[in-house]
Amino acid sequence: MSDPSEHGGASERGGLPGAGLVKGLAVTLKTMTSRSTTQQYPDVAPDLPPRSRGVIALSEENCTVCMLCARECPDWCIYIDSHKEEVAVPGAARPRQRNVLDKFDIDFSLCMYCGICIEVCPFDALYWSPEFEYAEYDIKDLLHDKDHLGQWMATVPPPPAHDPNGEPAKEETAAARKAAAARPASPAVRPEADQDPAS
Repeated sequence: MSDPSEHGGASERGGLPGAGLVKGLAVTLKTMTSRSTTQQYPDVAPDLPPRSRGVIALSEENCTVCMLCARECPDWCIYIDSHKEEVAVPGAARPRQRNVLDKFDIDFSLCMYCGICIEVCPFDALYWSPEFEYAEYDIKDLLHDKDHLGQWMATVPPPPAHDPNGEPAKEETAAARKAAAARPASPAVRPEADQDPAS
């Protein structure tokens, strides 16, 4: 038969028997008497963090059908279709061609909200919108076309203000360099302090 002192009885731990139970009940009592902070979701809109990932919005006029977003998507949930159109340029020898977006669909039943498509887009055609209430009764209705994605552009928040202590944006640096190069150089003035006035 084993000695109870070998297993660390209540007397060895320095506490009274049932002290853990009393501690747990004290926490429960404190929680029961404190005011609840639960937000009633459908009636009270949640305060979302500034960089929330809700749904992907499309700015159709910025899209050049470069297909980078569809190629980089790990889930292959972006479907793009386009056709070429000739554009007559005054003074040009021949008309130019441009891509016209026919179809831009995102299947949100496959999307894992990684944001790679938004990061790789070189023309700022895709944006995160904090809109998250787009549940459907049928999974097929989670395939959203370019018109539906375009409607969410109205919910895209403006970009945050630039940190004054941070590094300036590339565009600002390039514009400052261009302005400095365009300014005419001032003529060099020789110092007159070394010259003797009598001479």
